[in-house]
Amino acid sequence: MKKKISYSILLTLLFCSLGKAQLTVHKMVHAGYVYQNQTFAELGGRLLFLENDDVIYRVGVAGLLGSVNGQFAVLPKLQGDILLNFQRNVDLYHSFYFLAGAEATTKYIAPKLGVTLFGLVDLSGGYAFPIGQAVINGKKLEGLNINFTVNVPIVLIHQLLQ
Repeated sequence: MKKKISYSILLTLLFCSLGKAQLTVHKMVHAGYVYQNQTFAELGGRLLFLENDDVIYRVGVAGLLGSVNGQFAVLPKLQGDILLNFQRNVDLYHSFYFLAGAEATTKYIAPKLGVTLFGLVDLSGGYAFPIGQAVINGKKLEGLNINFTVNVPIVLIHQLLQ
């Protein structure tokens, strides 16, 4: 229980810094693959907050869709990430960012680390801690957590459709 509270406090502190003025907000949709003792497809949306391109904050919601023990399952997911790149005035080095974040579902909480290419393609991993004795279709979602996600800015979709 102490771990859950400490992760909640950490996420709250990380996102309290979003109260600054002059933040630019970009909307994105994303799709991806999540391995959490089971294979899931992930579909959702994200908000990307940035003041400059060195530190970027992302908050999102998604649905995890998959088959667990032969039965279809859907899990809601909340996530928060910080993208870091401290190379200034060098565009080539801004092609990748280090990613630190956390995701939470009704069954587990998972801190994660990874990398992202232009903020569009993410590869991250972490360890999931179950929430109590929560199971889905008789299976506990605990252990290694791997995410591969493709993010598409809604502005790009809008421009492609015109």
